[in-house]
Amino acid sequence: MTKTLAVANQKGGVAKTTTVASLGAAIADAGPRVLLVDLDPQGCLTFSLGHDPDKLPVSVHEVLLGEVEPNAVLVATSEGMTLLPANIDLAGAEAMLLMRAGREYALKRALDKLADQFDVVVIDCPPSLGVLTLNGLTAADEVIVPLQCETLAHRGVGQFLRTVADVQQITNPRLRLLGVLPTLFDSRTTHTRDVLFDVADRYDLPVLAPPIPRTVRFAEASASGASVMAARKNKGAEAYRQLAQALLTHWHTGNPLPTFTVEM
Repeated sequence: MTKTLAVANQKGGVAKTTTVASLGAAIADAGPRVLLVDLDPQGCLTFSLGHDPDKLPVSVHEVLLGEVEPNAVLVATSEGMTLLPANIDLAGAEAMLLMRAGREYALKRALDKLADQFDVVVIDCPPSLGVLTLNGLTAADEVIVPLQCETLAHRGVGQFLRTVADVQQITNPRLRLLGVLPTLFDSRTTHTRDVLFDVADRYDLPVLAPPIPRTVRFAEASASGASVMAARKNKGAEAYRQLAQALLTHWHTGNPLPTFTVEM
């Protein structure tokens, strides 16, 4: 049975795209067939995996509007994953979907057609709480919230949690929030621990382990058209590899994911 994971946070710059690309590559390296879905009109995931969004003949835009079948849009990546790509056209899809009944289910309908081709689907949601993010949450079994370990990280988390609760009540009662994933983590600073403690305490959320360290390797990987997993061994890749193995174990056994103990 296909497992679908959404990676979402309405705040930008929290390493959503990095998390999707790196987790996808690490899971694919372990054997499962992986589909990554780019739901961001900026097409950052598409670009970071070696495809020029401006040169795509079709994208997830046409899929959501029902103009083409999802199989016609899929592209391969250099690391064994398959990508449902995005470009700026997707910004128009959001407005067009608003006028349609059942608009929150457009992505789920498309992914249902691909269910026998993939074991794991990871969705890169845009930095907003609009209809595209609602599509991602409605199609997902579980959601992870990347959270940068910096000042004001918690801004908007409460609103996002209310959106998740609405989705659970209305369009997707099976959706489970796995927790927040600390990103841009620097264990040397007390500020990092303060931010994580504040979020965990304020919202009573699990803080997933391992935290993702701040490293220049992520920017270098995106520029090269591959995930950080393709680079030589580094601490960022190792953290995502551990998280991928924890997710695979969780899906196989039902055991909860490891958590990070936040102490003041």
